[in-house]
Amino acid sequence: MRASRLMALLFVLQRRRAATAGQLAAELEVSERTIYRDVAALIEVGVPVWTEPGPGGGIRLVDGWRTRLDGLTGSEAAAMLAMGAPQVLAELGMSSALVAAQAKVLATLPEGLREHARVVSERVLLDAPGWFHAPAEVTQLATLAQGVWEQRRARIRYARGYRDPTTVERLVAPLGLVLKAGVWYVVAGVELSGRDGDIRTYRASRIRHAELEQDTFDRPGDFDLGAWWAGSAARFAASMLREKVTVRLSPRGMRALPHAVDPDAATAAIAQAGPPDVDGWCELTVDVESVAVAAGQLTGLGGEVEALDPPELRTALATAGRALAERNAPR
Repeated sequence: MRASRLMALLFVLQRRRAATAGQLAAELEVSERTIYRDVAALIEVGVPVWTEPGPGGGIRLVDGWRTRLDGLTGSEAAAMLAMGAPQVLAELGMSSALVAAQAKVLATLPEGLREHARVVSERVLLDAPGWFHAPAEVTQLATLAQGVWEQRRARIRYARGYRDPTTVERLVAPLGLVLKAGVWYVVAGVELSGRDGDIRTYRASRIRHAELEQDTFDRPGDFDLGAWWAGSAARFAASMLREKVTVRLSPRGMRALPHAVDPDAATAAIAQAGPPDVDGWCELTVDVESVAVAAGQLTGLGGEVEALDPPELRTALATAGRALAERNAPR
């Protein structure tokens, strides 16, 4: 992208102060003609570049001039502006910080590259929540975010469940916030039954009240939020998929399986499936939450699936098929 190349040229000149067209072309892996065109483009957008012919000459920046965004390309600036996610930052209490940061990024770019960044930001939007899901009310998120930034403990009241009105009180050390499919989670250290440093995940919408303590905590030096969340998510998925079912699937059923059951479980099952028979059907074993849940999920595959084991799965699919046929028999 030309905007990225122009910024790269600008930063090379800023680092070297002066270089020949040949040297710049070699460093940026472009032709000398491209270098001269890009120099002209920089001059057009107001960057004080000048050229000096002859021995000892070259392409230079005016002494003392520096861009205020060292290392930031036009595309990187555009990405910063495009990923605003206003709703997400509003929930964190950072809307004004976003506006201020975007204004500073735009102000420090040369006019031509500023327009490029603005165009990208106007045409790309990050919408975090999934379809047909109203975002849950997360009234305490800004307080917990402050606890994360300042490493301050928080005393929270947490609902046991959506239908359970009782709450439990915990003193936690907020370590991080995770937004997963439009739902906020708080990852925090908590002392339980004398075990110090036990890390747990709380769904933010179930936190009825949060109040920060004055004292701070030391963040574990070996804690990596991304790695911890990936491991936690994998453990959660494994705990949910406690049973196995064996089925035969048509080629169409194989393609549709990741949309019917857990996508990761489907991918693993397909990878370990036996060879297709003469009709192209494959036998495979899938990890599922329960036989009853699997029956509901696999019913959506219609005639593209045959249940082999356990027998109750075959019975459940046959019962669902008969009910569907009777319900939709011609009148």
